[in-house]
Amino acid sequence: MPIHNEDIAAAFDEIADLLEIENANPFRVRAYRNAALTLRGLPQEASEWVAQGRELTELPGIGEGLAKKINEFLQTGKMSALQQLHKKVPASVEELLKIPGLGPKRVRALFLNEGISNLDQLERAARGRRIQQLPGFGEKTEQKILEVLASQRKKKQRFLRATAARYAEPLRSWLSRATGVDSVVIAGSYRRGRDTVGDLDILVTARDSAPVMQALCEYDEVAETLSQGSTRATVLLKCGLQVDVRVVEQKSFGAALQYFTGSKAHSIQLRRLAQDAGLKINEYGVFKGRRRIAGKTEESVYQSVGLPFIAPELREARGEIEAAQRGKLPKLIERSDLRGDLHSHTKATDGTASIKAMARAAQAQGLDYLAITDHSQHLRVAKGLDASRLLAQMDAIDRLNEEIRGIRILKGIEVDILEDGSLDLDAEVLCRLDLVVAAVHYQFDLSRRRQTTRILRAMDSPCFSILAHPTGRLLNNRSAIEIDLDKIIQAAAERGCFLELNSQPDRLDLDDVNCLAAKQAGVLVSVNSDAHSVENFAVLDYGILQAKRGWLTARDVLNTRSLKELLALLKKTMQTSA
Repeated sequence: MPIHNEDIAAAFDEIADLLEIENANPFRVRAYRNAALTLRGLPQEASEWVAQGRELTELPGIGEGLAKKINEFLQTGKMSALQQLHKKVPASVEELLKIPGLGPKRVRALFLNEGISNLDQLERAARGRRIQQLPGFGEKTEQKILEVLASQRKKKQRFLRATAARYAEPLRSWLSRATGVDSVVIAGSYRRGRDTVGDLDILVTARDSAPVMQALCEYDEVAETLSQGSTRATVLLKCGLQVDVRVVEQKSFGAALQYFTGSKAHSIQLRRLAQDAGLKINEYGVFKGRRRIAGKTEESVYQSVGLPFIAPELREARGEIEAAQRGKLPKLIERSDLRGDLHSHTKATDGTASIKAMARAAQAQGLDYLAITDHSQHLRVAKGLDASRLLAQMDAIDRLNEEIRGIRILKGIEVDILEDGSLDLDAEVLCRLDLVVAAVHYQFDLSRRRQTTRILRAMDSPCFSILAHPTGRLLNNRSAIEIDLDKIIQAAAERGCFLELNSQPDRLDLDDVNCLAAKQAGVLVSVNSDAHSVENFAVLDYGILQAKRGWLTARDVLNTRSLKELLALLKKTMQTSA
């Protein structure tokens, strides 16, 4: 069975979780976290890296010990270090960490004091009011636990799109090699660029469906075949992802692709247009009576009802059909439109590479400028910079800009927004930077009013350029903070500052809906990588996909500007005195 980077990264994250519960050295925990981040940001599989004869220790943050563990996993599918930890702490205990408010210390207390090692036991203890009796908990925490558990039961498992891609793309490649296959396309929410994916819909055109069905059943990562016919099969992969594969005729491929790409609401609107024109649209084609008049291509389906082609990312019934009718569809941003990246980290805090290495990596990605925005002092777990270390870094950047050609390094900081809305460093220091990226990193559970006031006060600071990952969400892990985002967007428009679309696959924050809201308010969005390693700039592709879903054009995005235009815009956010 192929080993994916996500499999190894998940094992490292699991080790880090268990070590935290054991109250292990935080630097040791962080090493595993960084290794997982490196693997997820690696454009190729670690197995391919090794097959090419390259040393894993060439990767940032991967020392001899971690490289040995990766090789062990590649060869056996197991990691003995993880198995040893499971002898001390059951794997199910890690699930407790996913409950908001239950950090490692509290999980450790639950496990050691109450013997709670899984979610079922946690729920029974909460319903029996045993949790509130433990030191450091309380009735509110207990009630929150019950609410989260109830919410989780209602949710269908969804995969980050980036994670799903690790399984979807190899499967697409495998099926494309079956005898007689012409094309293989992944449709559904995956093709529309949704940030999470519930399952995969794969369409195949082939001279004969039998070899396709056989290839699917022989695929190494298929755990179970749920159903199978002559032209359709549904399987469950070992990672838990369900896949529906359909073989369709070439003459119907466009209609089938449109139908199975969705969204359902978009397709319903399209069918209503067809009905008004005396036509019928289904997955087999466009029909006038019994005569097929279109369906071989998606373009022909849209043309049949008088519309231009609508990009898959826009197909969410948010006005795209009306815009198409008026000839007002946006020319969506492309990855090649980005001129720079305004959020990145180095080994000075929680990154894995030097300033120079990050700049060279950004340059290799075709960027003209890169902002170094290491964390500020409040984020101690990331070794945040105090004023003196920040000033020293600024001097280092000045020296590097004299040395390096082809890319400009900008001086920045990702400064914490404190609970009262003040920033973590004084304005007299911040005003010497090119930009200030500000973020909420703690106190996520404030009320909607207090959280909104906190951010608005921060935006009133003399030096405030970009609000980073504005809602603080971590997909499948942490809900967005409670804020009045409409009010924050309006404040950004009034103050002339910007909002970030963070491209990290578990953030993608702003989401698509709020990207559109920012666009409509005239607020520029900065599509940033939040890169912590030289490989991590690849996540910009996910940010661009999200930007497309938010209807953003190149002119709606801050970092599509030339360096000269950018600096002029940033200067307006940086007052020279407090």
